[in-house]
Amino acid sequence: MAWKSSLAGIASVTAQESWTPPQWALMERQLIDTLNQAAKEFVQKYVRPDGTLNWRSDWPGMDGSDDPYEGFMYLALLYAIGGAEELREKALHIWEGITWQWTEYGQIYRDFDAYYDWMHHGEGYLFFYFLGLADPFDLKSVQRAQRFANLYTGDNPEAPNFDSENKLIRSPITGSRGPRHEMSEEDWCTHRGILDNYLAPFEDIPGVDFASGTCAWSDDKVYQDVIRLMNERMAKGDVPLNLNATSLISHAYMYSGDEKLKTWVLNYVQAWADQAAKNGGIIPDNIGLSGEIGQYNDGKWWGGYYGWRWPHGFLTIIEPIVNASMNAVLLSGDLDQLRLARDQLDRNWALGHEDNGRWVTPTKHFDSGWTAYRLPSPLYPIQLWTVSMAEEDAARVDRIDLMPYDQEIDVPEYSGTNPITGKLTKHYNGNTVQWFHYMRGKNPAYPEQILEANFKLVSRQLQKMRSAEGDPENWKSDGFSLGALSSIHKWQEMCPVYFEGLLQLTLGAPIHTSHGGLQHGRVRYFDAQAERPGLPTGVAALVEALEADSLTLSLVNIDLHGEKQVIIQAGTFGEHQFEEVTVLSQEDQVKEIVQADGKWFRVELLPGTGIRLSMKMRRYVNRPTYETPWGDPKDNVKLLRGREQG
Repeated sequence: MAWKSSLAGIASVTAQESWTPPQWALMERQLIDTLNQAAKEFVQKYVRPDGTLNWRSDWPGMDGSDDPYEGFMYLALLYAIGGAEELREKALHIWEGITWQWTEYGQIYRDFDAYYDWMHHGEGYLFFYFLGLADPFDLKSVQRAQRFANLYTGDNPEAPNFDSENKLIRSPITGSRGPRHEMSEEDWCTHRGILDNYLAPFEDIPGVDFASGTCAWSDDKVYQDVIRLMNERMAKGDVPLNLNATSLISHAYMYSGDEKLKTWVLNYVQAWADQAAKNGGIIPDNIGLSGEIGQYNDGKWWGGYYGWRWPHGFLTIIEPIVNASMNAVLLSGDLDQLRLARDQLDRNWALGHEDNGRWVTPTKHFDSGWTAYRLPSPLYPIQLWTVSMAEEDAARVDRIDLMPYDQEIDVPEYSGTNPITGKLTKHYNGNTVQWFHYMRGKNPAYPEQILEANFKLVSRQLQKMRSAEGDPENWKSDGFSLGALSSIHKWQEMCPVYFEGLLQLTLGAPIHTSHGGLQHGRVRYFDAQAERPGLPTGVAALVEALEADSLTLSLVNIDLHGEKQVIIQAGTFGEHQFEEVTVLSQEDQVKEIVQADGKWFRVELLPGTGIRLSMKMRRYVNRPTYETPWGDPKDNVKLLRGREQG
């Protein structure tokens, strides 16, 4: 076999102990098969042969290119963890089709969103990041990653989004056409009906009662005033939301290893830490083009775009900080890069008070002070804990009064709801807290529970997709009615390719944050025989426990007729290093100890066998990369060069 020669330097072990497949292993393999079939049906229903989506003939405003990407992004990620071979080609084909289609609509220019904010860029470009895991040698994806990064490093004069001297992104609204310092009424036209029910972005809009909690964007006079004030106060300068751009730069770094990209990420995170320090520790939400806090906002550190006042408050402050801090650790190996995220979580906690026996913290800041107190979200400290494995981050989770969620967890069906608010979560990813407690030794039945719940979600989505609600002919009406505009979200609402539980159990990590977080993980897998990413057909994996310097992993080959060759990688991006692997029996007895000393470890699974491994590792010691056991894109993909015209 080819793997024997090409992978000869990788430490290995052979599983010879026959296992009766555990229930979780059978459920994983059945779920993967079900997802493969569901993905095929989903694509056949909504995608034309040319890769474009069967939809309306026009789409106005600057919003919307993120939503079709979100609807189909999990095709690439499912392939990367072991989905059907055809998913790789379909994912690349559909990404091209969507990019072309939304270019024709007018939202995308030179393959990247012309201009919008980094909450929506973050959502849409998850698909692009997942392509790096699915096919790191695709020339178009590699070249685009470098070109897209240049939009934010100051290396593209056509899109001067970044001020290298002041280390700031020049607007909350940026993209391939550069910073958008003057937004138009057309830019926001698709939002008017939706934002009628949102808090006003400013406290002094003529004719608007800010205390009512609503703002009539549908009223033409109010709408004109809102756009005028946004251009005066919000459209110029930097906001914390822009920290989500660090994922785009980190993604490009994983392909190229260009140290300039790493430096950009670290410097940009530090620049925001410096702004927080200047503001007494609380991160400000608007920085002027001069670098001055509140330059266009009467000196106020609150009131910026997607900032402390409007529309979501702390959510769109802390999430990009967490994403950027994790990216900085990934690129530098320095766990102290989490300090900005930790500090903001702790400062927010300190601003809280007890309410009916529970500690609540402010999510917004108005001119009158802190307000909108809520139970804090445990999702952000959990993400930090998966990187640090530090008890201080676990304590940040445990201090939140989760009520039943800090005890044994029951997941009778997949609700896809946030454990705090009860509201539906993005992409039905609602079980991060439950996974965390499983990793902390609670609820050993969690793997079977979450896989059962995951099956129910896929079944529910398929039923919805096959109903009249899922018929694309009912979505295609052009126009500006709220119903016609809401069709932009239909692919996400109908998509049956959701697998939070499967990803948690196999990668030993929570699923990425939905507004632009990279998919960090303790391990990932390659099929040595097929020379592709993901678990081989018939193989199931379960990360049972995580420690700072080790993990416990079980692999099972449910195929009684064929052997399998699995390569385990230390970290999603090979950022970790295996040191020593202890082979355990199902009864936890030590059977063999193997010296690994590398970021890959190979397991040969004979038919019907299983193996349990305790894998010692050093974390964040390797350069993160999209390298596979068969090559590195920086060495194997030669970028194209255009003509130099005088």
